Amino acid sequence: MNDQRRNRGFISEFCSFLSHEKKWWLLPLVIVFGAIGALALVAEVIPAAAPAIYSFF
Repeated sequence: MNDQRRNRGFISEFCSFLSHEKKWWLLPLVIVFGAIGALALVAEVIPAAAPAIYSFF
């Protein structure tokens, strides 16, 4: 069983944590922070997209 746990990925571990600990309220926070991080990454990689992204904030 430990071998199976070691091979699991981060997302499956996180989903297991959410279901086992009943912490479903964390899911919207993770989604929002991930979306903001993705927007920041896109703004850094594609400078032409920065003005359009910054207008959201």
